[in-house]
Amino acid sequence: MKAKLPLPNADTIAAIATAQGRGGIGVVRVSGQHSETLARGILGKLPVARHATCGNFRDENGDTLDQGIALFFSAPHSYTGEDVLELQGHGGPAVLQLLLRRCLDLGARLAQPGEFTRRAFLNNKLDLAQAESVADLIDANTAEAARSAMRSLSGEFSAAIHGIVDELIYLRMLVEAMLDFPEEEVDVLEMERRDTLLDSIQLRLRHTLDTAKQGCLLREGAHVVIAGQPNIGKSSLLNCLAGEEVALVSDMPGTTRDVIRQAIQIRGVPLYIMDTAGLRESEDVVEKMGIARARQTLHRADLILLLLDASKGMTAQDEVIIAGLPMDIPRLLVFNKIDLLDDSTAVTASTPFVRVSAKTGAGLEELRSLLLQAVGWRNQESGTFMARERHVRALALAQTHLIQAQAELASAELFAEELRLAQRALNEITGEFTSDDLLGEIFSRFCIGK
Repeated sequence: MKAKLPLPNADTIAAIATAQGRGGIGVVRVSGQHSETLARGILGKLPVARHATCGNFRDENGDTLDQGIALFFSAPHSYTGEDVLELQGHGGPAVLQLLLRRCLDLGARLAQPGEFTRRAFLNNKLDLAQAESVADLIDANTAEAARSAMRSLSGEFSAAIHGIVDELIYLRMLVEAMLDFPEEEVDVLEMERRDTLLDSIQLRLRHTLDTAKQGCLLREGAHVVIAGQPNIGKSSLLNCLAGEEVALVSDMPGTTRDVIRQAIQIRGVPLYIMDTAGLRESEDVVEKMGIARARQTLHRADLILLLLDASKGMTAQDEVIIAGLPMDIPRLLVFNKIDLLDDSTAVTASTPFVRVSAKTGAGLEELRSLLLQAVGWRNQESGTFMARERHVRALALAQTHLIQAQAELASAELFAEELRLAQRALNEITGEFTSDDLLGEIFSRFCIGK
């Protein structure tokens, strides 16, 4: 990996590393060139590197602030790549603040948000994708999201990107050699190797992009809006999916006036279900405001659940509602109240649909499965790594450049440029913003002076 820019500030930073509030254990973390000085000032000695040392944490007068365990990690064998001191004491807010103040009095400054991980990135301890996965692991709200974030932190996502980049560099090397020696006849086998390698890169990139989209869904979740006529059972369906009474249910049409948002999980995938006001013409001022908000919410949805009455089938009013839905947002028809039907009643529709009963719970498991399918989730036993929207955009951009490169096979110069742009897009994921690392690869693999 090419060296990154030097740290703008090499001063020593300190912060409370554990969550706010009371706890059995609290940690104050220090990183920087004066960590050793702080250790001697607080403990009276420097702990043996990478060994837990029990001792008293003392103030400037030698009085004991707390008792706990100190850990010292000498550079570069630490999280940040600098000297790091961790003081593990009791988790009371008052004692942690006293300990932090002692560190500041000894010359440290208060760390900025994310600064420890930022230093780890700048000191080549983590690449950018791994650094981002630290925050994703902390913020993960499902077990599947936590496992995926851990896979990214351990380097699986970065390894996939580096593998594609390595192949891209080798392909660029072949093309650049053809450009550098145009007077030599290009062997047919070299052309075949170029085409085979390009196909391999595109295949690996498609797989990585597909996996990244799954990881992005785990991180971001999907917004699902329940829409339909008044008194169709939208609030009841929300309550069923949430497993609790989060929305008022009444036989009176127009009960829901505002958008009700509830976070749920289906098989580890976070979904944000939104119940909206019934869509109809109304003279009630407040209800009209709710309907307007419902229509605004529909345009921000990842999926629309259009609720219909199974006992009535598709009505003229339902057709009007469907005609007014955003065309670019997928929708799923949900026929509710099947508990009112006999077995001979058939429900049909020209688009994907599911039959449920918000009253009895019938059909809810099928609905959950179709929900995940509609938002793009596929059940993967392993291999999903956490990804962000910027990662997906970068991968898609690289894919676009490779497709364009395929179209420029007849022009070696344009082909080479598209490969360069594809590599640059991938390098943005891991934070390797190099201008060009191709020359070293050419010298190491080819004898240019032959």
